[in-house]
Amino acid sequence: MKHKAIYELYPNVRSILNDKAFDENENEVTLDMSAVNAKASELQAIEDAKPTREELRVSARAKLIAGETLT
Repeated sequence: MKHKAIYELYPNVRSILNDKAFDENENEVTLDMSAVNAKASELQAIEDAKPTREELRVSARAKLIAGETLT
């Protein structure tokens, strides 16, 4: 999640190696790691809140059995 957070916070970053970020010219980009960690936590919370594949399957089956349309 840290890499995703870095890419979201720093759109000029093109690559990451061992928690060091680099722009398109391979210049190191200075990162605010507390902001990165906060964003990573936020992204993880969003990911954790998503229904699992099994939960979606059960929901779809229940809707079909009940005669509802799938959304």
